[in-house]
Amino acid sequence: MSDLLILRIVAKLLIPYILLFGLYVQTHGDFGPGGGFQAGVIFASGFILYALVFGVANARRVVPPRLMATLIALGVLLFAGVGLAALLMGGNYLEYAVFADQPARGNHIGIWLVELGVGITVSAVMLTIFLTIAGRGR
Repeated sequence: MSDLLILRIVAKLLIPYILLFGLYVQTHGDFGPGGGFQAGVIFASGFILYALVFGVANARRVVPPRLMATLIALGVLLFAGVGLAALLMGGNYLEYAVFADQPARGNHIGIWLVELGVGITVSAVMLTIFLTIAGRGR
């Protein structure tokens, strides 16, 4: 059994758990350590591991540049949209308390949405940077 085969098998086993942990950090970031930035980096690291083991060309087929550009824009729009929604609901920009009858509940909703936007953006930017730099040697 070649070393590359062992590496590919281990990567196939690890990548789903890396992505799952990134989702965990994203969804529980408002209750404990973590949040959008950390989750985005963890999520991107799963795809970076895929690119390192299976090749940059295969990674670009899994996460094409057009998808990454769309996700970057979507994450920024989600972040800005939460602030705009707060303004339209009579609050200040990013004043989450206006999203629900109880301020604590509104804060939870607003923070979760903002952190989701940050996570999507960070993950897509990290992947874009890696795939851009990794593809320059050829």
